Order: sequence, then C-alpha cells, then structure tokens
Amino acid sequence: MVKFTAEELRRIMDFKHNIRNMSVIAHVDHGKSALTDSLVAAAGIIAQEVAGDVRMTDTRADEAERGITIKSTGISLYYEMTDEALKGFKGQRMGNEYLINLIDSPGHVDFSSEVTAALRITDGALVVVDCIEGVCVQTETVLRQALGERIRPVLTVNKMDRCFLELQVDGEEAYQTFQKVIENANVIMATYEDPLLGDVQVYPEKGTVAFSAGLHGWALTLSNFAKMYASKFGVDESKMMERLWGENFFDPATKKWTCKNTGSATCKRGFVQFCYEPIKQIINTCMNDQKDKLWPMLTKLGVTM
Repeated sequence: MVKFTAEELRRIMDFKHNIRNMSVIAHVDHGKSALTDSLVAAAGIIAQEVAGDVRMTDTRADEAERGITIKSTGISLYYEMTDEALKGFKGQRMGNEYLINLIDSPGHVDFSSEVTAALRITDGALVVVDCIEGVCVQTETVLRQALGERIRPVLTVNKMDRCFLELQVDGEEAYQTFQKVIENANVIMATYEDPLLGDVQVYPEKGTVAFSAGLHGWALTLSNFAKMYASKFGVDESKMMERLWGENFFDPATKKWTCKNTGSATCKRGFVQFCYEPIKQIINTCMNDQKDKLWPMLTKLGVTM
C-alpha cells in the first residue's frame, strides 16, 4: 500500500476493471478489525502507531463501547501492484493501480446477516483466524456464507505475535499449530465447496495463505521469503516456495534438503529454518534492545525501515 490523494482515488473510480471489493471475515476477537486498521495505516490514512486502537471501521458509538464490530463498514484504499505480481493476471485492467474497497464485517454470530450482505457485493474474502484459538464456530459459519455466495476465500493465520511474545513456542510446535489451522479450514471449505468454483482450498505453498500480526502491522506469505532466498541461493523461486512448507527439511551442516528429519541437531523443517526463526530472532533482539545486532540482521535479510 502507498499513500494516495483524493484525486487519485477519484481517477481510479473511472476504471471499473481496476476496482476490487474485499470482505474481511472472521470469528469474533480473531483480530479482524486490528488487521483492517493495519491495512488502512499502510495506505497512509492513519498512523501505524495507532493502528489496532483507533478501529477505523468501528464508526458507531455502541461498537466503540462494546469493542466489537456490529455493522459492516467499508473503506477505500489505493494499491499499486508491481509488474511481477501481475505477470500471471489474464483479466482486463488499466495499468497497475487498483482501488480496493475493504469491508470489515462483524464476527459475532448475532450479526451474520451483515456478513452475508458484505459478501454479496464483494469479489473476494479474507478469512482471519487466530493462530492459537484456531478455527472456531463462527469461522465455519462465515466460510459457509462465503462459499454460498460463490466467493473464493483466502486465509491469514493471524496474531502470530502471540507465538513469539506470549507463548514463546518453538518453530516445530508453531508449524504444527499453523498446519492444523489450515487443515481445519480446508476441511470446512471442502464440505461446502461449489463445483463451479473448483478447488477452493488454501495452500501456503501456492500463496493463498498469509501469516500476520495485525496488531503489530506486519504480514507475510511464503512467496516473500522464497523470493529473497531464491536470489540469495541462486535457485528457482517456485521450487524454493514449495520447500518452505510441508515435509521438507534442511540441514545447514550438509547443505542438503531431505523429505524427513535426519535427527541431526541442525536439521530443521524449511518453514522453521527460513521463515519462523528469522522472525523470532528479530523480535527477541528488539525485545532485548540489542540495536547493535538488530541492524546487521535486518540488512542481511534485506529489510529496510
């Protein structure tokens, strides 16, 4: 997301093929509104420091009082995609600029009609699931509603900061937790899938699953890491992406990939070795105020601030 002006927003409204309506759906308290705030902050509408607290889409007094979303509320964001991201796109478009109408819908079961109304006018749905609580009752309800409206969902495993700061789980345990969340979501989607939509299940190695910490304002997909490591190691990006999920283990001592853990102390799952642990190291370094270690680490990972 980039900062934009009202004139830019108005100009893109004339390009109907460059407008996308997106619903954010989830179980109550899974971080949906905080994640929406982070997207709004990334677009430059609010400051990143207040994202998660200001709750831009909770505009009613009773929403602010209760701390939950009651009515579906939309907000328009400007997004400019890269040529690389659009290389596989075959639909009609005018340039790389898009108008994203983001709709934050309620997560409470009593307001399911608001979710249906939001889904009926959207092109896609972002399903937010708390990585610790997992797929809950209302998660199944909103997935069923989305597929009933023939909306193809994508998934974000949210509140990853809880794994690092609150529970301090190790990489393998975190992977198993995330895998269970994704599997449970896929079981529901397989139950309610529409033959006209084809396969609606989500897969991290295909880029339809993101991992996020809405309150802290960051999110990633495996493609982000695959792109970085592919250029670093001189390997194909698609192959690297496949190795970052599933039964793929890497041993830095032998510099070899295997389909099972060899038992070596240095042999770890690809996701743990190349995705989870680098994030964990950065967060631990920040929490310990080790600035002398932080900047070289960010430079090594190609992160700019």
